[in-house]
Amino acid sequence: MSRVLRVLAPNPSVYTLDGTNTWIVGSDPALVIDPGPAIDEHLTDVARAAGRVGAVLVTHEHEDHAEGAVAFADRVGATLHAWRLEGAERLREGQRFAGGGVQLLTMHTPGHSADHVVFLDPDARALFSGDAVLGRGTSFIDAPDGDLAKYLASLQRMLDRHPRTIYPGHGPIVLDAEAKLREYLDHRAEREAQILEGIGDGARTVDALVERIYSAYPEDVRWLAARSVLAHLSKLEIEGRIAPTGRGDARTWNVVEPKTCARCGRPVKGRARYCPSCSLALLQGDASDA
Repeated sequence: MSRVLRVLAPNPSVYTLDGTNTWIVGSDPALVIDPGPAIDEHLTDVARAAGRVGAVLVTHEHEDHAEGAVAFADRVGATLHAWRLEGAERLREGQRFAGGGVQLLTMHTPGHSADHVVFLDPDARALFSGDAVLGRGTSFIDAPDGDLAKYLASLQRMLDRHPRTIYPGHGPIVLDAEAKLREYLDHRAEREAQILEGIGDGARTVDALVERIYSAYPEDVRWLAARSVLAHLSKLEIEGRIAPTGRGDARTWNVVEPKTCARCGRPVKGRARYCPSCSLALLQGDASDA
């Protein structure tokens, strides 16, 4: 495994845990992932530890990862790459970056945010996960830029690459990457089941669900819990498994009985009358009759 160094930004908070992890990968030239906030002392420390830099990579544009990226890239004279960040070259799915002794592969992993990417070292099976996977706790999904259904698909894509080690955007290194990814998927499935059970038992507002599910959590993180519940509700609504009534704080949700395809009897999502296969068959039938 090539050199991997962490420089911890001095920005601890409820969002960032101990602070943002800036990762330096390889050497002469190095690849720098997530320069972090615009704190001059931190950027100076990263530049000193990195030495010659070949490219600066950003997992997503949230300020705790990207605020200092443009200034840092200018400081070290390297190109800056991100999926969505003013002043950066646009990343592409599958794009590769070579540093001293390492090559990283770009994977677009929306969910935490629409622009989120991770970087994979296929040889070392090392994953630089940004906020998609943390070293401690779970990632925050905040709609509309965050999307839980896309996030779950991104977790599965990462798991399908069979990583060994995760270098997260916050928290300690994860040494059993596949177990952590399965834990994340299981956690979301468990939370979804709790929400559906809660709605069925009469906890049909966000506040009621938060009180039911997060009663043991500190009061100062309840609003984060509410945003997480909303992300789950949005996914379930799109899938046609729950339906809202009312607006704003008065909005309530009810469980919807599963629908079946009017042609074949298989389950359908949302308000569709036919499953995708039958819809296609019917469209092709119409085309052949034209």
